[in-house]
Amino acid sequence: MYIPEHFRETDLDEIAGLMRDFPLACLVAQTAEGLVANHLPLLSGPGGVLIGHVARANDLHRLVADGQEVLAVFRGEEGYITPQDYPSKAEHHRAVPTWNYRVAHVQGRIRFQHDLSAKRAAVGLLTRDHERRVNGAAGWRMADAPADYMATMLAAIVAFRIEVSRVLAKSKLSQNRSAEDRQGAAAGLERRGEAGLATAMTRRGQAGG
Repeated sequence: MYIPEHFRETDLDEIAGLMRDFPLACLVAQTAEGLVANHLPLLSGPGGVLIGHVARANDLHRLVADGQEVLAVFRGEEGYITPQDYPSKAEHHRAVPTWNYRVAHVQGRIRFQHDLSAKRAAVGLLTRDHERRVNGAAGWRMADAPADYMATMLAAIVAFRIEVSRVLAKSKLSQNRSAEDRQGAAAGLERRGEAGLATAMTRRGQAGG
């Protein structure tokens, strides 16, 4: 990934927050059949691992060797930035459109897990995390489903863990523009209903980045 220094994200909390808030990653791997990409929700676990699972019918666990390196791409807020929102544009017209975004590339070695305990752990951790966000204490639990039904569902998946070896992150949030232009662009995004990206830009501006 091309990362100019002024867009390089090194704040570990920002990177962790992006991966937590936008968990649907694009998992890319090289196989004998060429590149394959799958869109999968992943969870950061203890010890620098990503936790997930795929359908047993998905060929990923057959095409990718155990221990092979893969790339998980997490994409956060993104949007078009028009120079019409820059105050400086009215002064000198030296401005062009661009696209702002936050993204993290996470590389590591994937280990597939076919045993029942690993599959239970993967589903349990993923659903607990998301159910707490959506339903709080009333969140769905695996025990809510009939045991025979849950056994059938677990038999139809393969769990995996990715041992993370490298993380590259980029926050392209108009750091190369003046504070006035950044504020103007963020205000324009707010008017167009893109509050998430506007908030990320404002937060970065307040942090001095």
